[in-house]
Amino acid sequence: MTGSEVLIAQAISGIAVPVFQTLWGQGGKVLGLFGKTLDEKAKQAIFKASRQYAQNYTERHGILKVLGMREPVSLESVYTTVQFLDDAAIQSFESIETLETVYRKAKQRSFQSKDCPKQPGIKVANQKQYLMVLGSPGAGKSTFLRRMGLEALKGKKGQFKHACIPVLIELKTFNQGEIDIEHKIAEEFRICGFPSYQEFTAKALEQGKLLILLDGLDEVPTERMNPVIQHIQNFVDLHDKNRFIASCRVAAYRHNFRRFTDVAMAEFDDAQIENFIGNWFGREPEIGQECWQKLNHEDNKAAKELTQTPLLLTLVCLLYQRSRKFPTNRATLYERALRVLLEEWAAEKGVFKDDVYKGLDTKRKEMMLSEIAHDAFQADHLFLPRREITDQIEQLLAEMLPDETFIDGEAVLKSIEKQHGVLVQRAEGIYSFSHLTLQEYLTAQYIDDHRQIDKLVKEHLTDERWREVFLLVSGLMRGGADELLLLMETEAQTYINTPRLQALLRWADWVTADSESNMKPVAKRAIAIAIAYALADANAYANAYVKAKAIADALDQALALALAYANAYSLAGIFAKGYIETITEAIDNAYKLKELKIFKDDNLTVLIARLEALKTKVPNDDQPLEKHRAFADQLLHTCLKGFNLTEKLINLSEAEVKAISKYCYANFLIIQCKESAVRVSPKTWAAIEEGMLRVPDNG
Repeated sequence: MTGSEVLIAQAISGIAVPVFQTLWGQGGKVLGLFGKTLDEKAKQAIFKASRQYAQNYTERHGILKVLGMREPVSLESVYTTVQFLDDAAIQSFESIETLETVYRKAKQRSFQSKDCPKQPGIKVANQKQYLMVLGSPGAGKSTFLRRMGLEALKGKKGQFKHACIPVLIELKTFNQGEIDIEHKIAEEFRICGFPSYQEFTAKALEQGKLLILLDGLDEVPTERMNPVIQHIQNFVDLHDKNRFIASCRVAAYRHNFRRFTDVAMAEFDDAQIENFIGNWFGREPEIGQECWQKLNHEDNKAAKELTQTPLLLTLVCLLYQRSRKFPTNRATLYERALRVLLEEWAAEKGVFKDDVYKGLDTKRKEMMLSEIAHDAFQADHLFLPRREITDQIEQLLAEMLPDETFIDGEAVLKSIEKQHGVLVQRAEGIYSFSHLTLQEYLTAQYIDDHRQIDKLVKEHLTDERWREVFLLVSGLMRGGADELLLLMETEAQTYINTPRLQALLRWADWVTADSESNMKPVAKRAIAIAIAYALADANAYANAYVKAKAIADALDQALALALAYANAYSLAGIFAKGYIETITEAIDNAYKLKELKIFKDDNLTVLIARLEALKTKVPNDDQPLEKHRAFADQLLHTCLKGFNLTEKLINLSEAEVKAISKYCYANFLIIQCKESAVRVSPKTWAAIEEGMLRVPDNG
């Protein structure tokens, strides 16, 4: 039995019927509709109609089947409690500079501040008689309305605390013909067999016994919007004892529902994402847990950003469900997400497409958005003024649609914002892409389409802000990423331009060659360079405690690189630490490095013994500063000797430290781009890997 069937069975067995029983009135009178007590036959007829109503609602609005799902799932089985923001929070930024500053300080990929006050959706729905739920496409507005109806049907056993019969009306059905909400409500009761359904509807409205769910105001065609809004306003004024929840995309809302409290759907936080995944894989909890863990891996940081909206989180769950992994080619995931927003979601909902120009198809929209994304990303702008975007739209469409005599950029921007939610208004007249990931993907698409990889490598190879773009470009190059990787290799070599840096590379090659480790030579060289770099950094510190801690970090970072194949080029979180604890940490890491057998000479055994001896010679806190410095220097020289290094070799200038840092970052990015690529020639990769972290033959 499916989740939806279970819910229907519960409704039929009486869980959903109490709300109707409450409303039938004293002595068997239905809302006071009949002047006399009902006989048993009439009671049974109404009871049967009530059961049918609950069943109909559940079958139509209590299941979820989107994005090509093979089987529907119960809405309640995957539903995750939503949270609302006050609409004022969205409009609280007075300038584009303020938005940029707030985002940069937050150091997060999400555009929504974590400090925005939130309230549980069900709590707000219980408090407010008239509620307007705003959100972007796929934010979960319709799902929330449907869930409130399901809760109302449960009566006292539900979370909705008002005895109301829920009636859901999809406003897109008013795209033609008469606009009559009362008639729509009466039809819902008629098809379920309610006796005197029109009188029943009138009486229920008069006594305020309905929860009227008006879904998708934004799905009403533009030319019908004003009369629909006016009819809703009049209807609410006439039947103001009832409760109303309406939904609309932010871009389409005009703030003209006088009685309604406006709230905005908050992005999912980690707890909601984890809860949704747990619900989705409810019958296979171990897969859900695995999905959540992988989603939190550093490599999937950008993918996780998509999951802040229920629609794209559903997409991620579907993709993971099919293969037990996220797409190896990250560009595939983001391409699919963009396609969902530009095409599939509106098609699945049967929404009237209010396109401004006939020739502005999905492909042209994508091309236009990719240029806007690229130019903004190139300028390091995340937030753009409306005028700037509309000017660019008009310029681009003049080239794409030469037969159009007049192009209204603002109308096109509004259409894209309303229909697809790829561009979102963050404050009055200020826009951004809905997800940083989508801007990065569109930027990569532009670079690939316009053959700009040479410029990308020369200008941005070591700029970490462009890391995701590099990975996406490599995944978009269907002919193979060989050219990109070779350009990156050539550019990386330019950083190793001093005799001392080249000597360090030769040392790393020599000290790890022919060692017993099963690691690839390039991985062993990377670990050796990480140790040398960290010791060079430690050597620059005058503070004895900090120098000692930095030496321990050198070994710790090298171990992290060995285990995670990660790039350790910075000493994060350095702080003064007790010598004993520091040396103990260094000894533990030296043991682990010894087990990995990266170095061909077994000097680590001697190193460990000498570090153990140093533990007995730790100076007391009350000894002179010179004594501490001498001890730190002795610790440094002990480590240098353990790795066959000299102080001269690691005595790098500030410029050389920066250069080796960039060099290590670039090489690790080459490895990541290779893993993200659709295809790379084995011959090309073998040559790159062979020369990686080594002085070139002509060096």
